Amino acid sequence: MDENYYRTVKLPAGEVHVYAGHELFHQLDYKVFEMANNNLQIPNQVYMSYTPDVHVGVGTCIGTTAVWNSHDGYVSPSIVGSDIGCGMRVHVTNLRADDLKDVKLRRKLVKAIEKYLPVEDHARGYFSDIRLEHVVTKGLHGLPKKYIPDGYTPRNATSLTHVESSKFHLNEEALNKFPDRVWHRSHRQLGTLGNGNHFAEIQALEIPEENRAIAEAWGLSDGQVVVMIHSGSRAWGGSVSQYCGSDMAKMMRSAGVGTADPKLLFAPLSHPVAQEYVNLMYSALNYAVVNRHLIAYAVREAGRDVFGSKFEMKTLYDLMHNYAWEEEHEGRSYFVHRKGATRSLPAGHAGNPAPYLETGHPALIPGSMGTASYIMVGSQGGAANFHSICHGAGRIRSRSATKRIVTLDQFTSAMRVGTDEEIVVNQRSLEAIIDESPQAYKDVDQIMESVVGAGLARVVAKCKPLAAVKGA
Repeated sequence: MDENYYRTVKLPAGEVHVYAGHELFHQLDYKVFEMANNNLQIPNQVYMSYTPDVHVGVGTCIGTTAVWNSHDGYVSPSIVGSDIGCGMRVHVTNLRADDLKDVKLRRKLVKAIEKYLPVEDHARGYFSDIRLEHVVTKGLHGLPKKYIPDGYTPRNATSLTHVESSKFHLNEEALNKFPDRVWHRSHRQLGTLGNGNHFAEIQALEIPEENRAIAEAWGLSDGQVVVMIHSGSRAWGGSVSQYCGSDMAKMMRSAGVGTADPKLLFAPLSHPVAQEYVNLMYSALNYAVVNRHLIAYAVREAGRDVFGSKFEMKTLYDLMHNYAWEEEHEGRSYFVHRKGATRSLPAGHAGNPAPYLETGHPALIPGSMGTASYIMVGSQGGAANFHSICHGAGRIRSRSATKRIVTLDQFTSAMRVGTDEEIVVNQRSLEAIIDESPQAYKDVDQIMESVVGAGLARVVAKCKPLAAVKGA
């Protein structure tokens, strides 16, 4: 392992492995190590690491991978995060960057997307033909056929095959925990972005020469237009975190266990409260993958309004970066948590879906607003970190601090407003989303340098932003 991009930090409760270049490492807040020390006090933990985009979260840092053996492991809602199943999706279109060089056309496309894709709730009755109980128990397989647009041409279908998982199995009795209001609200939020850093972005690809063969195997080329989506499990995942978190906190108090951080929740996998959480977490993972799929469906409908019926969007890949599940590494079964961390498997790894077994699957890494995003592929060296890499740029400032420090002129300049290269957004005023400006985040190129330098993954494509739909 290159020590320029990796170091082990010894703490009173154990050690945390940090993957970051020198500059990024020395910028880390001391609180990330306080949190690591608390996390390392959870019994039986076998491994913990930080990716270069690590920053302080609730109970656990965003950018954490934490691992237990499956037979005596623990689960921690805090090391999953409240937006369970939050993740990324990329679709490949049949457009080229030149097709969108006109700023007015990009604005027309964004306006069309807004017609189909609300930020928060859909109107009552929308998606009334989708049964939420089918979504949370069957994942993508619970959708009516009309929402799987490539289902009529199975040989070319990617909706169900080019995903990290199309269905997570669970004990459905756990669903009885939620009152009707949770079901109603969650149903209305199907196919919506949510706020904060969630988005649907139109991007153009740049392919580095050294990995052009993999890009071509994936059907990617220079100048190709793709759609990148970032969203999660919305109200459903939030309810899982709320209800199960409360039960787990009560269990911990009655058992007299915990750390210096009362917000750090955990329980043995064998405990009933842990089993209930795991089952409901899997239901939220089902919701999340369907949510991103329906967002893509909305963008496809908008694209057809603007470009005609020949407009297409094939799924490149869908993956999560907030979850916990069982994985096999070197013949042993582990229970792996990733909070703000992306699984990135190399070529030949058995965990790849069938279409990507020979190349490794696409690992989807968003940049900050106004900067490039990346599509990566895992390297063999990633096994040292349980094949985890970053999940984005990582915040360096809180939303309130960003609003105080960053000026509207700085944000406007970053979005290249008034030029032919303007990144068109749906917000009527950039001031409404200034807390998502690039100045709120780390330099994504430094993040990429750390991941590549540490031998965890390689860049297959750089994604240049053209237009975006954001939550306020």
